[in-house]
Amino acid sequence: MPQVLTATGLTTGHAPFVEEARHRGELYIRQAYELYSEENQEAWRRLYQRIRPRWERYANDHFLKGIEALDLPPDRIPRLSEINQKLQPLTGFQAKAVSGYVPGFLFFDCLQRREFPTTITIRPADRMDYLPEPDIFHDVAGHVPMHTEKAFADVLVRFGDCAHTAVRLTADLRDQAERTRRLTNIIKALSRFFWFTVEFGLMRGARGTCAYGSGLLSSYGELEHAIESDEVQRYPAQLEWLINQGAEIDHYQPVLFIVDSFDHLFEMVDRLERWMRDGKLNNVAPGLPEINESDLRSFMDAAGAV
Repeated sequence: MPQVLTATGLTTGHAPFVEEARHRGELYIRQAYELYSEENQEAWRRLYQRIRPRWERYANDHFLKGIEALDLPPDRIPRLSEINQKLQPLTGFQAKAVSGYVPGFLFFDCLQRREFPTTITIRPADRMDYLPEPDIFHDVAGHVPMHTEKAFADVLVRFGDCAHTAVRLTADLRDQAERTRRLTNIIKALSRFFWFTVEFGLMRGARGTCAYGSGLLSSYGELEHAIESDEVQRYPAQLEWLINQGAEIDHYQPVLFIVDSFDHLFEMVDRLERWMRDGKLNNVAPGLPEINESDLRSFMDAAGAV
């Protein structure tokens, strides 16, 4: 029988369509575009219109080109099918609708296949400035334009490779406690590296320091703060710092790292994998982020299947 949709609206935290999919254990879903309310569409319009001038001032040139290449609409929530028609020929990437949080290994595995898990809900009108969980504005307006740039897209694929390397390195460990300890440290290192690059990375550009991290590019307040504020410490990206620096989600980042280029970033991910093979990620600094059970279990299950 066809599914009966009993409620409209795809607002983060109040989306029966998504909640029912999660309850059924469905991770990958359709966008269900017909369910977006006028309030949802207005939220996108407001978010886009107010941040566009800050993109022009603070975003890296690759991001701005990506906005144009995708023809990202300013006046309505994009259809993922339309985005993918323009994105796939450029780098092979596709935005893939999901019902919520994607456990760590599954997320990195998607990246290796050039699929980006994409939230379909949008933040409520009274929470324009901050939402701890991702929404479609963060994912599509913050992440996806960067996926039009081949060098950056290749970095994401290398992240997926790293997750598979972590699984292979721990698959044969018979000591369960040691296996858990090593994987916890490796996942923490991968998470921190991803956080301070893909999510909150800065880079050198022709116009000075600019943003390429999606957490910055989708945040009206933090985008300017990251570039202009004297409260932010900005350092050249070093692998030792990236994997040992604590990452927090409930305030503006006080420490950010600058890469020279996406080729530089790709080389750093290569080195991250080499360090993993050499055991240098088996003991990283304690602290945030805490590794949740679903992330750890996703890596353990993948290792068990090797």
